[in-house]
Amino acid sequence: MKNIYLSIIIPAYNEATRLPASLEKIHAFLQSQSYSAEIVVVENGSTDNTYELTKAMQTSIDNLVVIHEDQRGKGWAVRRGMEISRGEYRFFCDADLSMPIEEISRFFPPLLENAPVAIASREAPGAVRYDEPEYRHIIGRVFNWIVRLLLLPGLQDTQCGFKCFRADVVEKVFPLVSNSGWTFDAEALFIARRLGYAISEIPIPWYYNPHSNIRVLRDSFQMGCDLLKIRWNAITGKYHA
Repeated sequence: MKNIYLSIIIPAYNEATRLPASLEKIHAFLQSQSYSAEIVVVENGSTDNTYELTKAMQTSIDNLVVIHEDQRGKGWAVRRGMEISRGEYRFFCDADLSMPIEEISRFFPPLLENAPVAIASREAPGAVRYDEPEYRHIIGRVFNWIVRLLLLPGLQDTQCGFKCFRADVVEKVFPLVSNSGWTFDAEALFIARRLGYAISEIPIPWYYNPHSNIRVLRDSFQMGCDLLKIRWNAITGKYHA
């Protein structure tokens, strides 16, 4: 079996409009790189033809893996993608590519050495946000303050949808992730830190997309509840490796 250096995992829920163009961009970028790579799309619960469109693209993108899952939730899709991927480094990203794909090389060697976990940050020094409404920024900062208070002190942006994990870290961390929704990445980072893995924040340019699947009011309440559950799981010992 061919060794894979990089796996790019994309969770896809009702992404028929945006995903094909993003896959073309990712494929073109990977074609210009010297390392081996695969693209893993996990479609789960879509009501449009995301799965069919993506499967059809396998004829022109030979390193594209597409799977369907009935269970909804971004966290579930990312976890499944991490499990089936074969890359030495496993990077998950949003289907809208709000971070330009060219930035991806900054998350693993040789540009970033010996980083078990690297996360994109819209708040680290040097990061730039484009076109984001002020109210969305404020909501995000309040949520991050709660994350830092309860789980991850010191990290400025845990919710940006671009993160890279080394394969050995994936094998230790993701079997312990229980959240299938929007806060799965905060849980994964919390577990990684508890297991002793360092987390690097990479400042990025980030472009706001108004067609996000997140529903701010309802999802924010659920995400707050999820953070409390993660804290409780830690207290009750559910995150032992």
